Amino acid sequence: MQTRLFIDGEWVAPLLGGTLPVVDPATEAVFHHIPAASADDVDLAVRAARRAFDEGTWPRMTGGQRARFLRAIADKVREKKDFLARLEVRDNGKPFPEASWDMDDVAGCFDFYAGLAEEQDNNPEEAIPLGDARFDCKVVKEPLGVVGAITPWNYPLLMVAWKVAPALAAGCTVVLKPSELASLTTLELGVIAEETGLPAGVLNIVTGLGSDAGQPITEHPLVDKLAFTGSVATGRKVMIAGAQDIKNVSLELGGKSPFVVFADSDIEKAVEWIMFGIFWNQGQVCSATSRVLIEESAYDRVLARLVEESRKIRIGNGLDEGTLLGPIISRGQHDKILAAIERGREEGATVAAGGRRPDGLSHGYFIEPTILTGMGEDAWVWKEEIFGPVVCVKPFRDEADAIRMANDSKYGLAAAVMSKDRARAERVARAFRAGIVWINCSQPTFTDAPWGGYKQSGVGRELGRWGFENYLETKQITGFSSDEPWGWYIK
Repeated sequence: MQTRLFIDGEWVAPLLGGTLPVVDPATEAVFHHIPAASADDVDLAVRAARRAFDEGTWPRMTGGQRARFLRAIADKVREKKDFLARLEVRDNGKPFPEASWDMDDVAGCFDFYAGLAEEQDNNPEEAIPLGDARFDCKVVKEPLGVVGAITPWNYPLLMVAWKVAPALAAGCTVVLKPSELASLTTLELGVIAEETGLPAGVLNIVTGLGSDAGQPITEHPLVDKLAFTGSVATGRKVMIAGAQDIKNVSLELGGKSPFVVFADSDIEKAVEWIMFGIFWNQGQVCSATSRVLIEESAYDRVLARLVEESRKIRIGNGLDEGTLLGPIISRGQHDKILAAIERGREEGATVAAGGRRPDGLSHGYFIEPTILTGMGEDAWVWKEEIFGPVVCVKPFRDEADAIRMANDSKYGLAAAVMSKDRARAERVARAFRAGIVWINCSQPTFTDAPWGGYKQSGVGRELGRWGFENYLETKQITGFSSDEPWGWYIK
């Protein structure tokens, strides 16, 4: 496990010598320390990335040349999959099978963007027909520049891959700041970059607190683009900071995503997908379908089965065989979730299941799968993101009522609908004001498809070709090709 920052291709100690403890959320034990970067460390990293972009070979390579590095990174992730997954569990708390799946997705993400980099070589420019035959015009795509990437703790290495892979594929250089709550696998990516021979300065990794390391990235004048995933509150600060220098900014923020279940749905499938939508990764998922709306005639049956099955979920250390719900990331987040559940009670909600620390788990940041019912539509727990294994459930009357309730939110990241009537499901899917919509499922995510939200859930899209274009500038090149003089001033 690394104890230094990765800057300009070298492992260096933070200039102020600070460290931050790494706590295993399942045991509450400190098992490592990571370097705590300061603004001066960030400045070194940004300047290294600037030199690598302005003077280095990376942005001047062909897409195919860059693709070879990305595929080498993917191969290294696969080679180290078990080690990385176990490290992720100790750092983040998620069950090992989830962490293992994440590593497959990390490798797949680097492979995918390697493919897009190669495709760019086949289509280096686009001819634009003009209304004046005396001119020829083409459009070329160029790497945007130095990227400041700030990533969250819920999918530590996967969210890094979502930003770093397309940025590198496009020819950008990167200064990366992972969450201080889960930085270990991100530092290991620095090891992989070194092992694959990635040119110095192309990827720089600074760990530390948001105020000490994240904010200096957002405010640095030599950073061209900010790519952030996290809370709305922090995203707002990133956007304000980016506005000072008119930086290119993309934000992937929070959600309070609805899951509409019609009475004709298969109840067992509905319950399975509801649980997957909210209890996967302990509910610490921006797109979690944390508001479940069930048609009145099926409400009691679906709720009863949901309560029954949620109580069967095995809770424990993510490294223990059979664990399906691990601990919350930190004591602070654990306490926030319990406070949110208590606020729900105060607002009139009924705790139909869970709502407390599990019996027999006196250590670790564990919370039972929690189901809240009976709250009003104006209740805080119905409106606000809790970011934990807590689902709010309400009945709806008809299709119009379901759409109204689903869209009554300041968020618009994701939504889901379940019905055997595919025409109705498609109709409701198109009525949702959300960037990601699932039909008869919840949460499956594919690198090929765009990811991002409406309203306060963010700006821009990640993944797919949309994620690649996030890191490209569009340039018009127009030439005058006629033998005839222009003849405006000189006749």
